[in-house]
Formats: sequence, structure tokens, C-alpha cells
Amino acid sequence: MKIGIVCYPTYGGSGVVATEIGLGLARRGHEVHFITYKRPARLNSFSANVYLHEVSSFDYPLFEYTPYETALASKMVDVVKYEGLDILHVHYAIPHAAVAYMAKQILKTHGINIPVVTTLHGTDITLVGSNTSFFPVAEFSINESDGVTTVSKQLKKQTEETFNVKTDIKVIYNFIDFHRFRKTDKDHFKKAIAPDGEKIMVHVSNFRKVKRVEDVIHVFAKVQEAIPCKLMLIGDGPERQKMEELCREVGLCSEIRFLGKQDAVEELLAVADIFILPSANESFGLAALEAMACEVPVVSSNIGGIPEVNIDGVTGYLCNVGDVDDMAQKAISILENDEVHQKFRTAAFEHAKTFDINNILPIYEDYYNDVIEKVKTYV
Repeated sequence: MKIGIVCYPTYGGSGVVATEIGLGLARRGHEVHFITYKRPARLNSFSANVYLHEVSSFDYPLFEYTPYETALASKMVDVVKYEGLDILHVHYAIPHAAVAYMAKQILKTHGINIPVVTTLHGTDITLVGSNTSFFPVAEFSINESDGVTTVSKQLKKQTEETFNVKTDIKVIYNFIDFHRFRKTDKDHFKKAIAPDGEKIMVHVSNFRKVKRVEDVIHVFAKVQEAIPCKLMLIGDGPERQKMEELCREVGLCSEIRFLGKQDAVEELLAVADIFILPSANESFGLAALEAMACEVPVVSSNIGGIPEVNIDGVTGYLCNVGDVDDMAQKAISILENDEVHQKFRTAAFEHAKTFDINNILPIYEDYYNDVIEKVKTYV
């Protein structure tokens, strides 16, 4: 099968998932074509059956804002025509689903009816798509897609509550690649971060307000009073400067490491003892799943799709958004007893295995085939 994947090439969840889907499908023998404005963050080495088509912009004085959507539509038409794609899989509704509809209409004039699958990832529904500036286009694009998937049951429910959805939505969970995310011996990292055997708390995100990184620091401050520990903050974003200032305010700069964006995040998760995810909104919680695959228990908020990933009292704990006292107490209850800690580690890993990429990719393959056959039926 020849598959076109359209995504944001950033460190955000939708871009990561889209890239990992493409790489996984390529390993299974499919020909995968990424269409985006730069190389995706996780597409960092040569892979057989993988092709990258970068969307070029046109700098013209008349355009105050470069019409990226038009350039993307043109590139999608070009790749479908000349690479002979069987299906387009677009990630994040705005603008990709809308642009795919435009490309599909153009291709019809060339006698090509390309099937389009749209995967909704979360903020494209809860934040961007529901905004009045985008709502009609988002709703129309979802309904005009030949197939629609969401990454959790909760996101499907939110989508159906937000929009007048006239198409069936299939839930296909995000996944984990255990060839990459697994607990490995990285004692040299652990000693560098925690030279005196302190516990290591970790948080990974894009440092946006919705991630509530300040809660991570407040939780850490409370845990640190009870148990010697270090905090690794992995990622970067608009809240980074404020978080550095907060560290100074609480007097814990020497105990907190800002590590920025990391390609090999799995090597850092391998030395972690607990993962904190206090987000105000998460459609799935991919960062938590990656931690669990590395045998790291998770203390998280109980919002969105997170409870479908982090099982309360089993793989970690769920707490109300903003309840840093409860999060800290739950973290302490895991870390203060080695036997309890190991029990949570084992359970986190076992539950993560249900999201193995080798279980999820065949679901996508079957869904692609169903959508292709459906489109053929209506031609």
C-alpha cells in the first residue's frame, strides 16, 4: 500500500504519533510518503520505504501571511498523482483535514478519487476546532473525510458533543514501540543526575499552559521535603522562562534539571522513578505511556483520555487537576516503599504492553483497506 501522511513536524503528540505510524507501516512493507513543511522530529534517520515531500512556501510582498494551506494542497495533489498513493492519512483537523478536502476535489478533476482518513488528536477539537474562527471548517472537514479516528474514547465523546458529526468515528489508541521505549541500564545517566542515590521524578511536555508544568514543580517541592529526589524537566515551550523563575522562588534550582528537547527521551525515562503529568487537558497521554513502557509509575490528572492509559491504584494514581497536595502524597506513597514501588513499576509495564505498536498497526491497516473499499463502492 502507498500511504501519504500529513502532519505537523513538531515535538507535539500529533506529529510524534503520525511519524511513528508511518515508520511502523514502512517496516511492515508499505511505502510511506510524509508531506509536511519540514522533516518531522522523530524522522531522524534513513528508513527504507519512507519518503519526505517538503512543502515549499512562496514569499510574495502581497501576502502578509504565507498561504501555507494552498501550498500544502498543491503538494498533496502532486504527491498523490505522481507517486500513485492509495490513501491519505491526515493528522490534526486544522488545517490538514480541510486541505485534504481541497486536494481531493482537485484530484477528482484528474480522474483520481483519493480516500482520506483524518485522525483527531485532541486540541484540534477541544481548543482549535471548537473556536468560532474554525468551527464550521472543522465540522465540515470531519464530515467530508472518508474515515475518522480518535486516539481515545473520551476524545470521540468530546468530538460528538462538540460537532454535529454525521460520520462514524473509530477509536484507535496511540501506541508504544517497545524496541525503543523500554527500561535499559543507564546507570551512568542516573549517577550524573542523582549522585547520592536520590529518587528521580520526570516530566515531559511542550511547556504550554495546558500542561501545568508549575504543578510539577510544586509537587516536587513537597515530595522533596519527605524523600531526597531530583527533578528532570524534558521539553521546551512558552512557559519555560516562567518555570525557571519559579524554581528560583522555591529555592530548588540545584535539584531541578531543565533538559530541553530530547530526541532520545527513552534514555532519560530509563532512569526515572516516577512520572508526573498534571495536565488540564490530555486526549490520551502519550508521554505517560512512554514512561510506563520504561517501567515508570505515573501520577497524573484524571482528565480527558488519561484514565484510559493510567489506571488508578494500579499503574499509578489519578488526581484532580491542580491538586498538588494529593499528587505529592500519592508520589510519596509510591516512592517511600521499595516493594510498593516495584509493584507499580511492573503493573505500569504490563498495562503499557496492551498499547504495543504491533497490536495497533494492523488495526490501521484494516481500517485503511475498509476506507479504500468504501470509496471504490461510491465511485
